[in-house]
Amino acid sequence: MAKTKQDAELLSAYAAVGDDALKRDTVAKRLRARLEKLGDLSFNYEEFDAETAEEGAIVGACNTIPFASPVRMVRVKQIDKLRKADADALAAYLGAPCPSTVLLLEGEKLSKATRLGKAVAALGAAATIDCSSPKRNELPRLVRSMAVSQGITLTEGAARLLVELAGEDTVRLNAELEKIALAHRGADAVNEHEVSALVSRTNEAKPWDLLDALSARNAKRCFACLAAMPSASPHALIASGTGRIRELIAAKALDARGAGGQLAAALKKRDWQVKNHRQWARRFTDAELRDALVRARDAERAMKSGADEREAYLDWLCSVLQAERPAR
Repeated sequence: MAKTKQDAELLSAYAAVGDDALKRDTVAKRLRARLEKLGDLSFNYEEFDAETAEEGAIVGACNTIPFASPVRMVRVKQIDKLRKADADALAAYLGAPCPSTVLLLEGEKLSKATRLGKAVAALGAAATIDCSSPKRNELPRLVRSMAVSQGITLTEGAARLLVELAGEDTVRLNAELEKIALAHRGADAVNEHEVSALVSRTNEAKPWDLLDALSARNAKRCFACLAAMPSASPHALIASGTGRIRELIAAKALDARGAGGQLAAALKKRDWQVKNHRQWARRFTDAELRDALVRARDAERAMKSGADEREAYLDWLCSVLQAERPAR
């Protein structure tokens, strides 16, 4: 196929690689829409699951001449599960690809050290499309931008709550946004109350969410996180809590010496992991932090002596927060 001015920049193949399934699917949809502007894909589109595709079928599809169209698209999912023979055959194909076919490879991983990885890299930097999941702290902003494509807007609090309830899987988040968009009425932004009413919790709170709430002495947030961690072991919770108390002691000590900026190096952590430690440490007196360690020791002894483990942990947690136990 002689390339026209409109499609001259198209490559013979692309690899959408990363653990974000929604990003990979979006890449596939955009590529198909782009190719549909060049020709009819009704009879010129084939899709394969690499794990179940018959040997040689993918390369065969790539070498098929398009029908009543100048272009053809072949999509291959789960390329990280390709059999070696098929991966090698695709690598050889990319050395002399069919000029009328655009191949899209999708998967969580594609090693650059493999023949196929090298063959894709040889097509140029634009051939590999990063589909890695966003960092957790970037998700609320991403969710708000995703909501716009569904015809709604979310408040910052609503976006954070949606991530907390539904988790970090962007496919799941997008599905929840579709559901919210169908139920939402009016032009106002979706708020936290609406998200809470429409979205069921499918995601356990993360241990660090509980630790951050503990460090901030936010009792309401602590108990909410704990309620969302039904499978968490009290032994693991008190061990991680004790670790955080020790970090706050270190933060307070370094701050007193005017060396607070050295905290990350002292704890062998990255700066972003301790960015709030000094602020949190100021919420405690030296005596309160020492008492928290002593009480943690006593709680662990009680757990090992037959006391109710969750009750012992809750007693310790409330003593650190200086809060009353929540009603059962």
